[in-house]
Amino acid sequence: MRDYLEFEKPIREIEERIEKLNGAGGRPQAQDEIRKLKHKLAQAETELYGKLTPWQRTQLARHAHRPSVLDYINAFGHGFLELHGDRLFGDDRAIVGGFMSFQGESIMVIGHQKGRTLKERMERNFGMPNPEGYRKALRLMRMAEKFKHPIVTFIDTPGAYPGIGAEERGQAEAIAKNLYVMSRLAVPIVSVVIGEGGSGGALALGVADRVIMLEHSIYSVISPEGCAAILWDDPSKAADAAATLRLTARDLLELKVIDEVVPEPVGGAHRDSALMADRVAKAVGTHLSQLRELPPDDLLAKREQKYRAMGSLSEPARADA
Repeated sequence: MRDYLEFEKPIREIEERIEKLNGAGGRPQAQDEIRKLKHKLAQAETELYGKLTPWQRTQLARHAHRPSVLDYINAFGHGFLELHGDRLFGDDRAIVGGFMSFQGESIMVIGHQKGRTLKERMERNFGMPNPEGYRKALRLMRMAEKFKHPIVTFIDTPGAYPGIGAEERGQAEAIAKNLYVMSRLAVPIVSVVIGEGGSGGALALGVADRVIMLEHSIYSVISPEGCAAILWDDPSKAADAAATLRLTARDLLELKVIDEVVPEPVGGAHRDSALMADRVAKAVGTHLSQLRELPPDDLLAKREQKYRAMGSLSEPARADA
């Protein structure tokens, strides 16, 4: 059964009426009413999803049934060999990584995994990695560079785990080390924001040559709730914060923080995961093919230029200058 978000109530009501009429058999009157309702449904979906607010996109980005990194791996990869452990402390299941075959090429794929059921989410720590998760990711990225394989990362986390144990084991240092090393890896890197991209916990997998986002994903320095709590001491103003943060894919493309927005099926990626996986595979494949043409020195130089250019400001020339 489909899970509906609060703002999707008009869609739910129409679909429930269609389902009820389908259960009434093949009476001509019922079939005629179904056709009318399907037309009304298409219009309602076009209107609703065509003007989503940043907060509504945030809710879609967090949808419980949104495809995860493992869903994408299973959909368009072959021979995935998951690798475990950071060789220092343990294995963090909030980070998944390993080699797989993609479009005839071996790549290293790494991503946040939230889990779907409550049990899975607890096992995956709700997609919030500990330091050992980032150190595992770093180990795998260095391995990919050693064997000259491209790296593809999937970002979907509310942020790094802020627990005392994580801080004691060097959470900030682990994230900072990933940022530094990723900036110097001499292999192509493509990052895909598939859901939430929260703060340094997301950026630790996001220092890439190309960063692409799904249409209804978000990428931000802080969650809307956290921003509202800090700015207004009122987490209920999360919708206002979401609009202020400019965290949507279109906003970030305009700001030149990302390189491409991948359109989602009407209603979100979870409405047609096979179609979404096909679109992501095509986008990733295109970017990898372009990056493979660059010599390592050019690849690193362009990556450095990309991140140095972010946030730069230029003042208009003075008339009396």
